[in-house]
Amino acid sequence: MDVNHIGVIAIGRNEGQRLEQCLASVVGKGMPVVYVDSQSSDGSPELARSKGASVVNLDMSVPFSAARARNAGFERLCAIAPDVRYIQMLDGDCQLMAGWIERAAGVLDAQKDVAVVCGRRRERFPEKSIYNRIADLEWNAPAGEVRSCGGDAMMRLDAFSQVGGFDATVVAGEEPELCQRLRLKGWKILRIDAEMTLHDSAMLHFGQWWRRTVRSGYGAADVAARFGQQGLFVKHVQSARLWALWLPIAIVICLAGSIWLVSRTQLAIGGFVLAAVVTALFPLQCLRITLGARHRTSAAGDAIIYGLLTLIGKWANLVGQWQYRHDRAAGRLARAIEYKSPGAPPVLTAGQTSALQHGN
Repeated sequence: MDVNHIGVIAIGRNEGQRLEQCLASVVGKGMPVVYVDSQSSDGSPELARSKGASVVNLDMSVPFSAARARNAGFERLCAIAPDVRYIQMLDGDCQLMAGWIERAAGVLDAQKDVAVVCGRRRERFPEKSIYNRIADLEWNAPAGEVRSCGGDAMMRLDAFSQVGGFDATVVAGEEPELCQRLRLKGWKILRIDAEMTLHDSAMLHFGQWWRRTVRSGYGAADVAARFGQQGLFVKHVQSARLWALWLPIAIVICLAGSIWLVSRTQLAIGGFVLAAVVTALFPLQCLRITLGARHRTSAAGDAIIYGLLTLIGKWANLVGQWQYRHDRAAGRLARAIEYKSPGAPPVLTAGQTSALQHGN
């Protein structure tokens, strides 16, 4: 397949050796590659230039968002390769799988109403932590027409341009927000049954998973607020409030009422029973999520932990929602919430190291 009409935009910050693997999977394949760096201190821009990528150093005096980085990459790509029709978006911690470009471009060639094609993203090191395995389970979604994609996807340039690209003010959930606007214009988002990328979440600790889930809640609240009741993530936002706020409040009210009415035996017993019933909803919900995850993994233990973490994650989502509302009430721009540690530094040549030391 002729890939001259396909361009790649990768973004990253201090991804280290993860970026090396990312670039190795796309550079030298006949496609123009743009790498957008967000003030890395590990020599990532020098590495990208040495591999043949066109590098954009994002202006970090302006509040950062991945959406702004992707838009900057789009502008550079259009400048250096005006004949590009399809754009492969790629996170700097991801490696593109062999054959994906051909499969995705073939779908866009054949189905003119499809704006975005995504596929199976897998975790590179699921064995390193349960949090990595849970992320891999999340990526394992069925093929077909979907409402949104993730950070790795091939997009039709005309459709992307029609809706004005990413909204730079969205700091989490920029892809679903873009997909919502695309679908409102009549475009389709398609997930196909094909291996797309290897991703390194690098989540080794509970704190990393918690911050990632807080970010998810922040982004969900942001995107939901932009489109009203018919938009994405409305149910996600409502679910977090139900399980992490309203049901716990209901349990406390029932228990407090029972203690206050202790002299009225029947009413007190009724309050305790109601509190027990509401409390029982939590393990039942965990079981429901676990059973729903069983078709996505053959490991029963992973499905159980997925159910438990999904339920615990409602509190992290609620924290993210509160942070979003607090920022908006204070008139602050959305905040970027990071959960990953920098990757292992890339191996730089003497020339690259010199360029880094001299700030070139």
